[in-house]
Amino acid sequence: MNQQSLTIMQQLHLHGMYYAFENLLSSKQHTHLTPDELLGMLLQAEWEDRQHKKLQHLIRSAHFRYQASLEEINFPPSRNLDKNTLLRLSDCSYIERKENILITGPTGVGKSYIASALGHQACYKGFKTVYFNMQKLFPKLALAKADGSYIREMQKIEKKELLIIDDFGMTTLDADRRMELMEIIEDRHGRNSTIICSQLPVNKWYEVIGESTIADAILDRTINGAHRLELKGDSLRKKDV
Repeated sequence: MNQQSLTIMQQLHLHGMYYAFENLLSSKQHTHLTPDELLGMLLQAEWEDRQHKKLQHLIRSAHFRYQASLEEINFPPSRNLDKNTLLRLSDCSYIERKENILITGPTGVGKSYIASALGHQACYKGFKTVYFNMQKLFPKLALAKADGSYIREMQKIEKKELLIIDDFGMTTLDADRRMELMEIIEDRHGRNSTIICSQLPVNKWYEVIGESTIADAILDRTINGAHRLELKGDSLRKKDV
């Protein structure tokens, strides 16, 4: 009967339940459990297995730059990174409120790592997340235009509950990229959250975007009400984050 139960669990893809029951049988611990205790334990194992698989899928789909954790971030005074602010953001309520985060600072101070850590935290909370380096995002969209998948790609970005755009402002935007960025920001405004990382202070973004009307529209939708992390200090490339 036990082997038959294991077979049925496999066929129904109840993998968490299967391995938990198999371990109980091999250790003979099942003989000490009441039926309701056994059922509860098996259901808990199945739930935990599915949650773990869901989390791993969210993390793989996000394509983070770093395997990052908020617990590994350091807060020396010279970095200008407030621990309480980051702890408040860690509950991901800003995503529920559709708010943005802007992370600025010189090269090497850990902007990408912090963004990736916030992204991982979003995945732990069950939010669909995606990470893009800006220098790779636009070539990807150009290819999508060429093969006819542009609308589908933009819809995928729009639906992500958290979008991370890294290395914003490395180069001035041309007309095509300016309009693509405007479309992304417009689609997400008031619907989903965006994290933007840049070496440039926010007051320099206007020049990078160019064309005053579009720059005004993008910045109005991005900056107003956003949480700002303005990092300082020396490069941490050879130090702990």
